[in-house]
Amino acid sequence: MQIAIASGKGGTGKTSLAVSLFLANADRSRLLDCDVEEPNCHLFLKTRFVSRSSVERRIPLLNPDLCKHCGKCVEACQFNALAEAGKAGILVFEELCHSCGGCSLVCPTGALQETPLKMGAITRALVAEKAELITGALAIGHTETPTLIRAVKKKQPDPEVEFTLIDAPPGTACAFATAVEHADFVLLVAEETPFGLHDLKLTLKALQKKGLPFAVILNRMRPGFSSVQEFCKEKNYPLWLQIPESRDIAGTYARGGTLLDAMPELQESLRLLLDKCAEELLCNRRN
Repeated sequence: MQIAIASGKGGTGKTSLAVSLFLANADRSRLLDCDVEEPNCHLFLKTRFVSRSSVERRIPLLNPDLCKHCGKCVEACQFNALAEAGKAGILVFEELCHSCGGCSLVCPTGALQETPLKMGAITRALVAEKAELITGALAIGHTETPTLIRAVKKKQPDPEVEFTLIDAPPGTACAFATAVEHADFVLLVAEETPFGLHDLKLTLKALQKKGLPFAVILNRMRPGFSSVQEFCKEKNYPLWLQIPESRDIAGTYARGGTLLDAMPELQESLRLLLDKCAEELLCNRRN
């Protein structure tokens, strides 16, 4: 079962929850860090490095000696990754290229040949000698976040793994959509602030358009503030867990600790949380 942990904005405690869920269920889960522009799950875990592999995409490489400046490649590119620049010849904009290979196919002289370009890396590590952490890291200067996220998600789990936890990028852009794609359930982490409520609403709209089941986790709950709670009650949205705002928790995070280090009593609740996701999935399939 794939469970994405997402949030409408950064700083809500999404990664903290993902890491603690993973630790509380280390005997039956693995964690994919799909926040590939700034992966940080490994900072809170004691890991043993296993392997690292490069992720490449193919871009056109121009041989100017063969180019006849016919412009067919420019016409064929739907993403404006190629341009005719007079005496400068054909220009290739790597950041716009979607690696479709169309320009190479239409070139009558073979002046454009696809060549591999490293765009990121995927690292596999183990926690407690068995639980798997897969981390995607986008190379500096590259913007192909969805492509790398898909590569991370393609890594097949051990047959004994019951839950795949996906730490999704914050927000509602393409990276978020790619991370939650094909997820069986989404846990949305929100904070009790005006910005937190606003971005929660945006994320919920995105999930509802995709038809994905979800539940809300309220982090840094403060006495006297109840906008997220009232919103969930009004809309009849499931609010499964509420984590209080705590100086002890903040101090533990600052020292590199986890939510479970600060509140070990949450261990059972975090195990039950995944069981509840599985139950909801089963109910949805029956209905």
